[in-house]
Amino acid sequence: MKNVITSFSVAVALLASCSPSTEKKGNRADAAVAKIDTVSKPTPKKDTVSAIEEIPEDFSALVPIDVLNTKSTDVYEKYGIEFSGNCYSCDLASLSITKNKIEWTNVCDEKDTFEINDFSFSGEGNKMIVKTPERIYILTQIDKAPVYELAVEGQKLELKNKRVAKYFTTRKALPLFKEHNCGDFEG
Repeated sequence: MKNVITSFSVAVALLASCSPSTEKKGNRADAAVAKIDTVSKPTPKKDTVSAIEEIPEDFSALVPIDVLNTKSTDVYEKYGIEFSGNCYSCDLASLSITKNKIEWTNVCDEKDTFEINDFSFSGEGNKMIVKTPERIYILTQIDKAPVYELAVEGQKLELKNKRVAKYFTTRKALPLFKEHNCGDFEG
């Protein structure tokens, strides 16, 4: 009797594996798994925003600018040098960010500097975030000219003879702005 049950079980198993209906179920199951696999795999998005992996070269020479004409739609007329801070009181600070240091320099005295060496940076798209133990500096490009807006979070930044501007541009782009020097002023 034991032999009959074993033989019968083997025969049923063989018939089941050879039957057309079982084969179709197997294919359907495989097809369903394949369909689930293709659906569950997210397609990579092509973001227009890319992560900043290194500090842009232009950030080694950022110069302070100010809003001169709020009504202008031409960015080169809207922004320009702040006459007082650059020419009269000479208390504005230029900014340099390289992979090794952040440096604030008085616009009238390149020997008058303040350096920060302990920092990290990250960013995406139009923002670069620089973190130090005391502060977070967020540079947001607000115009392709380029014009950057600086926001400082954390401890108040107090620099002797170096007032921090709200807006910056690159040294290369500065000549494109309507007013970019002190002229014949002797203050």
